[in-house]
Parts: sequence; structure tokens; C-alpha cells
Amino acid sequence: MSTPFLLFRAGTVSYREAWEMQLRLAERRGAGEIPDVLILIEHPRTYTRGRRTKPEELPMGNAWYEERGIEIIDSDRGGLVTYHGPGQLVAYPIVDLAPLGGDVHEFVRGLERVMIGALGEHGVPAQAIEGWTGVWTEGSAPAPGLADAARKIGFIGLHVSRGITTHGLSINVDVDLAPFEWVVPCGITDAAMTSIALETGGPETVAAVGDTVARHFGTVFGRDPKATTAAELGLEAAPSMLKGER
Repeated sequence: MSTPFLLFRAGTVSYREAWEMQLRLAERRGAGEIPDVLILIEHPRTYTRGRRTKPEELPMGNAWYEERGIEIIDSDRGGLVTYHGPGQLVAYPIVDLAPLGGDVHEFVRGLERVMIGALGEHGVPAQAIEGWTGVWTEGSAPAPGLADAARKIGFIGLHVSRGITTHGLSINVDVDLAPFEWVVPCGITDAAMTSIALETGGPETVAAVGDTVARHFGTVFGRDPKATTAAELGLEAAPSMLKGER
């Protein structure tokens, strides 16, 4: 029998609140009080700056973005600036890497496989491209003026402390792509962003893609999902965090 992981569908939660949630669960995971957890979540309009973000990645200045209802938050994850918003699936694995061999890079490769498998089921053939972060549609590595260049659809940014992961991955399902154009997303200047809805031309839901991601997460990492709630996780949650469903 495979090792279980807890699957928490958190609904729409602010980035700050979700970050605090992750830290609390990571502490409990490190203490052995809970098994691995996968949080499925959406965020309001937010730019997050990773540890290597440079000021020029948000060229309009903080006030300009805030006037458009986008919060800007400095994060401890790896990577550069990225955008989260309604219509984007975010998945946060709170995982002890030791049983998986402790290899962070292999875990990231596994997250790429999770996204590629899930995107394929939703009609978007996808790939990882050597030297480029995240997951991309079919096509050549991005370059200026390249007509058949791949477009970025999946993102990864992790933080590991004492062998426990926080932060994770995101997939553009049916998200407004304009905010990506207002920054230098992931430090990339020569690539287009896309979504499942844009690629397929059909309606898609974050919930449906989340279910597919959870299934592929279990397959890739040899885990069986077990649905849980905020109360079962020991989270004294705000109402928005109490939407975990079985």
C-alpha cells in the first residue's frame, strides 16, 4: 500500500494567509504530527517576489500595481517575480523530502511531471525545456522573433527548510494574463504566457484541474490522496480556510 498524503482544498485564500498556513503545517510535518500535505488553492490578484527578484522586474512601481488591485508580497521561495490571481490553480506540497531521497532537484523534476501529465489530460501537450524553469506548451525554446516558440503555462517556486518543502507550483487555467505583461515574469523577457483556456478555446475550471493535479501528484510520488479539512489539520482558520472538502 502506498503512503498517504493529505489533500486540502482550501478555496480562495490571500497569499499572506496561505503562507502562514504553510509554515504551520511545515512545522507539524517536521515534528511528525501529520503526513505530507498537498494544498490546492487560489489567490486574489498578487505579485510575489522571490529571493532573487530585482526591482526592474516590476517596472511600473508598486503604487501603479496597487492602484489596479494587485498586492505585492516578498516571499522566501526561490525564483523571481510571478503573478497569482483568480483562475490560476496553485498547489503547495508540504512534503518531507527524506523518504523521497532528499533530492530537491529530483522533487522539482517530479513537480514538472505532475503538471505535464495533468495538462495533457486537459488538452494541452506540455514539456519541460532544458535551461528554462517551469512547464511550457509544445514548441521550441523561447527566442526573440521565433514564431513556433513554446509558451509558459506552469510555474514552480520552492522553499526547503529542514528538509520540508513549502510553496510549490501553479498552472494558468483560465486566468487574466494581462498582469503577466506588466512585469518581467520569472525574469523572462522573450516568452509569452498562456493558459489552458487560451490553448484549448474551451471552458475549464480550477477545481477540475486541481483534481487532476492531485491524482498525478499521487502517481509521481507514490502517494495515495486522503481528503482533509482545516480542522483536521489543526488550523485555527479564518472562514476562507475552512472550505476544505472531503
